[in-house]
Amino acid sequence: MRAGVIARKLGMSREFQSDGRHVPVTVLQLEGCRVVACKNLERDGYIAVQLGVGDIRSLRVSQPMSGHFAKAEVIPRRKLAEFRVSPDNQLEVGQEITADHFVAGQYVDARGVSMGKGFAGVIKRHNFSSGRMSHGASISHRAHGSTGQHQDPGKVFKGKKMAGHMGAAMRTVQNLQIVRTDAERGLILVRGGIPGPKGGWIMLRDACKKRLPEDAPRPAGIRATGAPAGTGESQEVQDVKEAQEVEGVEGAQEIKETEEAKGAGESVQARESQETPEAAESSEVPEAGEAPEAAESDNGESKP
Repeated sequence: MRAGVIARKLGMSREFQSDGRHVPVTVLQLEGCRVVACKNLERDGYIAVQLGVGDIRSLRVSQPMSGHFAKAEVIPRRKLAEFRVSPDNQLEVGQEITADHFVAGQYVDARGVSMGKGFAGVIKRHNFSSGRMSHGASISHRAHGSTGQHQDPGKVFKGKKMAGHMGAAMRTVQNLQIVRTDAERGLILVRGGIPGPKGGWIMLRDACKKRLPEDAPRPAGIRATGAPAGTGESQEVQDVKEAQEVEGVEGAQEIKETEEAKGAGESVQARESQETPEAAESSEVPEAGEAPEAAESDNGESKP
């Protein structure tokens, strides 16, 4: 039993086959589906993996969940879900599942929240038949009729099909077929309709009533992390560290350039300050051997 994935529903389209026929498909997209936590038999009593998808601002994450994501060394995720797995299909924290987790022709089960319809009557909600349009049926065309029994038991049983809130409930559609997958863009094309509106989250996993294909990847379709042997760090953690290192190098370079410019300015200012007094002294003190000019009197005659 393998883990499933959490995908976002983009909408419906169609896929053309080689013989010219087109198949209606629902397009699902994976948004960084990573393993956030692993449940083991000794500590938790069952074996499962917790997956997280979707980006979210850190300000919108509660403090306990921030610690939970920090422990796994992953970026906070918007949607979390657990999938039971067998011991031989257990994953590691930080691994990312890609669209190659499923193969073309495989059957899957899709689970999601159906679209809400609001308050609906019994004809729309439970497929009741309407009343007659004539012969005395004046105000009971779409009424559900009587709901109770005789005086014994004298009540309406719970679960009676009546008018009420319709939709917005968790629903599962089984035995849907995978038409095609695109690992580069993270797309999964599933034949038929899937419950939920556009933009809704869908839990997709292997069909429980169909045999798993032999070419399906085990334990899962995992993206190559590219981490050196012995590091144990996920690709996401490495990207964050590389970005921090690049920012640190750029910041150090800017500081160095600023200090060099500041030092050059100080040296120029010091050179100017040293040259200014000498020029002032040379302009004020006359050279030796030169006689001072004779001062002229008020009547224009020079004094002896």
